[in-house]
Parts: sequence; structure tokens; C-alpha cells
Amino acid sequence: MIRTLLRPTAFVDSPFGHDGKIARLAGGLNWFSAVELVRIDGHERTSTELVPVEGIESRFDGDMAAQWTALTSQRAPLQLGERAIRLGQPQVMAIVNATPDSFSDGARFADAAAAAEAGADMTAAGAAIVDVGGESTRPGAKPVWEGDEIERVEPVIRQLATGGAAVSVDTRKADVMTAAIEAGARMVNDVSALTHDGRSAGVIAASDIPVILMHHKGSPERMQDDPRYDDVLVEIYLWLEERIAAAEAAGIRRERILIDPGFGFGKNVGHNLELMNGLALFHSLGCPLVVGASRKRTIGALSGEAPVDQRLGGSIAFALKALEQGAQLLRVHDVPETMQALRIWRGLRDQALTPRTL
Repeated sequence: MIRTLLRPTAFVDSPFGHDGKIARLAGGLNWFSAVELVRIDGHERTSTELVPVEGIESRFDGDMAAQWTALTSQRAPLQLGERAIRLGQPQVMAIVNATPDSFSDGARFADAAAAAEAGADMTAAGAAIVDVGGESTRPGAKPVWEGDEIERVEPVIRQLATGGAAVSVDTRKADVMTAAIEAGARMVNDVSALTHDGRSAGVIAASDIPVILMHHKGSPERMQDDPRYDDVLVEIYLWLEERIAAAEAAGIRRERILIDPGFGFGKNVGHNLELMNGLALFHSLGCPLVVGASRKRTIGALSGEAPVDQRLGGSIAFALKALEQGAQLLRVHDVPETMQALRIWRGLRDQALTPRTL
């Protein structure tokens, strides 16, 4: 199928004095002045063209017009129980791995009380959501039985939710989703994008809670065994487009769907870097964009094989790159440090968006 995708680029600091020449990205704090028209045939791009925002509508067919509407429409707040998390500015999602074999935390939070305390501390540091997981999906990880996964996450979620935190559960299994929701989780983060368990979509639809659909290529055990793409950016875009459609067909409302391009899940270093450089493309799918590059292997590969506990600088660099391209949610391990970086970024944006007085 031949079509054209829209990737916003040429971002500008301030909208003042540029009427008609710029557009606002997804109702957030970013404005762009040009669009890369990416023409594709099947899963591969055939050509690209950089065009200014001014007058761009004259180039649109019906599909491109729909993408443009999605690109420039404000994202609805995330409703997590009684908590409304507004996405007009970026938010932080804290990672709590209640597992004995997490790539980043090891067994640090395997004890439920320690995991809940860590999640509470992350909320106090500024995280809008705490994402609790009980199964490692690092490269080479083995599946965990549902009962064990529930035993790991349920007490952590219950304690955090009782304490007033907005909690998400990181799982790909329907039974774990059900137990987590009963314990107080109000969002599901599924690294399989509802492909692992055929009952998962029904659980989400019946609960009417937000769900993150993440791209992956292969199972955790094998996903890093020489992953290949014809065009990584285009293929992931089309895959996510299909998963959004499948979720809607299963009864999940579109305003409940978030997307994650799956940094590090079935991707080599080059794929991850290309993905981050082209991140803004995914806004034309019309769903809030989640980015989880914190402490990932690519950072180590680019910094002398730095171990996991020495990847903070790279994690912040990727977080800022994602913010520059309008990501709404940053999924991170190091909440206080990321919040500091976000606040500096926000201060710069606020200054740029303050009209000058003469």
C-alpha cells in the first residue's frame, strides 16, 4: 500500500510572531514549523520531502488530513480512578520492579514492603504514576507463572493505591491484570500490546482503564537475537497502528490507549537511535506517547560498556530528546534526577512562551 506519513520537525522555541507558519504538537509545549513527508510502499519508505507547515493542507489526501488532525489535537487527560493526569505537559512514570531478576534493580525491590516504600518515595519526588511489574522482560528472561507474578505485585499495588498513588501494572497476562485492578491498579502497561494473552483485551475493555500498547519484536527470550527491519521507524509505526485498531475492535476506547515504540525490545543500537531520532512520527497515530529508555543497554554500548548503575547521564539524555519531540510520559528508574531535568526543560519552555513586553 502506498501512502504518506507525517513526521513533524523543525521545532521552534516560541509561537509568537509565527502565525500560520507553525503548528502545536498534540496540545503540548512544542511547536513545529516543518513536516517531513515520508512516502512508503508497504513497510519501506520510497522518498522523503521536507515541507513548511504554512500551506501544507493543500498537499493532503484524506489519510494525511487525518494524521494532521491527530498530530495537532490535544490529548485527553489520563483518568486513573479519581486521579486525572493532564498531558498538556510531560509527566514521569516511575518504574518499580518487584522481581528478583530485573535488569536494572536485581532483587532490590523483591520484598513487597521495600517495593511499596520505593514507589511512595518516587511519588513524593514527582512521579505522576508508579508502574509495578512482577515479571522481568529483559533480553533472555524466562516467563513467570501467573500465580507468582500476582503474589509479587498485588501487595505492592494495594499498599501504593491505599496511600493515594496512581498505580499502573506492568504485565502481559489477563489474570495478573485482573488481580492488579482489584488491588487498585488503574492502568495496564502491556509490553506485548495485548498479543500475549487473548483474554487481556477483554479485561481492559471491561475495566475501561487506560492501556499502554508497546511494540516488541519476538519474545523476551529471543528478541535480541539479531533483530532485523526493512525500515525500523515505518515498521513500528504500522505495527502500532494495527494494534490500536485491534484494541478498538475489542471494545477499548481510543482515548484509553497509549503507545510505546518499545525502545530496546527487539532492536539493536542502531534501531534504537533511529527510533529516538524519529520519535515525533508516532504522534500522528493520535495517542499519548510513552518512552522508556531509562538505563537501557544502548546507553552502555555508547559509553564504554557502562554498567546499569552508571547510566544515569545517558538516561537523562534520552529523556530530554524525547521531551524535545513531545513525549507525554517518560518511564524512568531515577525519578528525582529526571524530575530535575524535566523542571529545567519546563523552565526553558515557560520562558520561551512568555510574551515579551516592550
